[in-house]
Amino acid sequence: MSTIAVLGAGKIGESLLSGLINAGHATEKLLFTERYQQRAEELTERYGVRNVDVAEAVEQADVLVVSVKPQDIDPLLELIAPLITPEKLVVTLCAGLPTELFERRFAAGTPVVRVMPNTPMLVGEAMSAVSAGTHATDSHLETVEEMLGSVGRVVRLPESQQDAVTALSGSGPAYFFYLVEAMVDAGILLGLPRAVAAELVVQSAVGSAAMLREGEGHPVIMREGVTSPGGTTISGVRELEKHGVRAALIDAIEAAHSRSVELGAKHRADPSQEGND
Repeated sequence: MSTIAVLGAGKIGESLLSGLINAGHATEKLLFTERYQQRAEELTERYGVRNVDVAEAVEQADVLVVSVKPQDIDPLLELIAPLITPEKLVVTLCAGLPTELFERRFAAGTPVVRVMPNTPMLVGEAMSAVSAGTHATDSHLETVEEMLGSVGRVVRLPESQQDAVTALSGSGPAYFFYLVEAMVDAGILLGLPRAVAAELVVQSAVGSAAMLREGEGHPVIMREGVTSPGGTTISGVRELEKHGVRAALIDAIEAAHSRSVELGAKHRADPSQEGND
């Protein structure tokens, strides 16, 4: 069993540790780094996993999961680059950062796998997309897929599609939360208590998602199944179309995609290669 070190135990890093433990990964084969001592002690008490400094994590781990904010990546790379060898597998969970950035800083031949997860990892329902860097093999990808399978579902894609993944599923939960917030507010406007409105909307969302997952049909067909001629639902759908909700969602996802491309371009050796991984 590989030793896995999570560099940066924020919400996503903690969720990965929790999922690995629940999937049967031995705690003695897990490590994490955390700069805030109080949080480090809390995580060790909660999961029985050791907090170590970055140098020890790199030395002991076979798989290094980089889970820091993109703006914090340069100091971390400066610290670990001299310690990385091609025998290590580096997995980056940093939104918008290309594998090229890591490969450029690490020893030649170091395998890097880029991952775009999302926050439902917190409840074991993540949607993660994985992409191989120049030196990552199918075996490396399988290792990462098995690891992430403990906290949700995984798809394998070329890195050139990662900015689209970031915009769609990486940012996707925020769009759903935004819609739920608006629907709950509408329920309150119609006289329902907030708690009741929230329960109605959230359970409707959970049930609808379950129907989609079970493959009950195309979303259009499923929507039509709720939409009776001359009924209440078609009146509501007409208002959504009138106010351009569909177009607004598409524009939002395109804007998120553009921002992801912009973030990645800052870390490319040759920005002209943008989108051509």
